[in-house]
Amino acid sequence: MLSKFDDYPIHQTAEPVFHTASSDRNIYDRFWYNGHARDGSFYFGVGVGRYPNLGILDCALSLAIDGHQYAFHGSRRAPLEPTDTTVGPFALYILEPMGRHRVVIDANDTGIECDLVFTPHTACIEEGRQTLRNQRHLIMDSTRLDQFGSWEGWIRYDGKRLKVDGHSTFGLKDRSWGIRPVGDPYGGGAPLAEFQAIHFNWMPIHWEDECSLAGWFEDGTGNQWHTDQCFLPRYEKMEDIPGTNDPGSYIWQGRVQHNITMIPGTRRAASAVVTMQDRSGELMEVSLEPVLVHRMKGLGYQHPVWGHGKWQGELAIAGESWKDSELDPLALENIHIQQIVRATCGDRVGHGVFEQLHIGPSTTLGFADWFDGAS
Repeated sequence: MLSKFDDYPIHQTAEPVFHTASSDRNIYDRFWYNGHARDGSFYFGVGVGRYPNLGILDCALSLAIDGHQYAFHGSRRAPLEPTDTTVGPFALYILEPMGRHRVVIDANDTGIECDLVFTPHTACIEEGRQTLRNQRHLIMDSTRLDQFGSWEGWIRYDGKRLKVDGHSTFGLKDRSWGIRPVGDPYGGGAPLAEFQAIHFNWMPIHWEDECSLAGWFEDGTGNQWHTDQCFLPRYEKMEDIPGTNDPGSYIWQGRVQHNITMIPGTRRAASAVVTMQDRSGELMEVSLEPVLVHRMKGLGYQHPVWGHGKWQGELAIAGESWKDSELDPLALENIHIQQIVRATCGDRVGHGVFEQLHIGPSTTLGFADWFDGAS
């Protein structure tokens, strides 16, 4: 099966690009974005995922504002042309590779619409390859790139129209691909003898002249089996960004120290102090003050119906909304979050998000069981 990509010199196997190099059902290729106001008044996220071995393309837009969250979900049979990233009224346009992207949702029955343009202010950074196995097989093997920028446009929801100002709306583009659990769980076979606790934290911050990123995976004993730490210069004009590799960017290697204070009865941070550190001994201590919470189920993560790569039919869309204060914070679908945070480092003030996903016990975070809340 040929596609438009076959006219580019990008082949990694003797097959056309349409054909994946692995038969693993969990192969995926995802666009993910966030946007948040400088004053913390709103947060939105966008996700588009293609699951070639499942034959599914899905998407979502989720907005948190005024204590409520609104979500648009869409899914379809994956088109044979991989460059087709439309799902009913939803469309993603790559205006320039590693440059501006545009997200449009036309008028539809959910009442959620948008026209948003992401403009980068940094080069892209490649996170380290993330590989995790259980006793029998590969669970995750993926690569991610990140690019910081801003958003401009509008979102319509609940009969209202939100203006997204490019001067005060920070954002990030996250592209990842490889293998991650998607779709319905595996069936059959002997049950696993044990499950692994997973604790994921991710902290992209926009500072005045640069952007920083820290991310780490821990197991239940506090062992960090994967970390990322990097810094990227910030540019006012997109044309000044020096391609895909910015000589001004640099990556730190080492453990990420953290002191996270949880909101009692939840797995969500009330505050945090994160110390980025390089093996050379250089340190950067960042204090985080959460401002607004966004539940990642609005973008399909752990969603009981609209989970990533679940078959919804040839074409389906839906909208939903909820009041955050009425949710059970320890339900599986609600524990994966991103919070807008105000970051400080000495006299410096930054704006970003703090993502948390905590499943299972943790000696460092004080969780004794799989889904207990902080005391």
